[in-house]
Amino acid sequence: MLHFTIVAVGKIKEDYLCIGIAEYQKRLTPYVKLKIIELPDFPLAKDSFGAKEKEGERILKALKDSASVCVLDPKGKRITSEEFAEWLGECEMSGKEVFLVIGGAAGLAQKVLARADAVFSFSDLTFPHQLFRLILLEQLYRGFKILRGEPYHK
Repeated sequence: MLHFTIVAVGKIKEDYLCIGIAEYQKRLTPYVKLKIIELPDFPLAKDSFGAKEKEGERILKALKDSASVCVLDPKGKRITSEEFAEWLGECEMSGKEVFLVIGGAAGLAQKVLARADAVFSFSDLTFPHQLFRLILLEQLYRGFKILRGEPYHK
């Protein structure tokens, strides 16, 4: 079974997001072994560059050298749900563990982007990083449904 690890900066504090994330984690169990690593974020008050760099160091430490890394970034390649599903299929074929990275409010350090095997954007819209975790899980679920030719139940 495919192994995915989501590395996300920041803790989810809102109950409605926790409920949604738990629901999609449950829905994904037939398709993927999923783990979520939450990394502490740094305050942006005075130094957003410093926060980005410190968060970047923590992200890089959480990644495995042998794994494939996909970074979710607004400046990444825009993809459709079908293209994301195709990418999931390629991940399955590779047999590698996959790390999906969501940065914090400051964005991602250049060294994290440089480590990525793929950099995707799901939209031209800007999403809070906590909400994006739920969006990513929903798109993973949708992608596996598309990949398997299964109907998507909302």
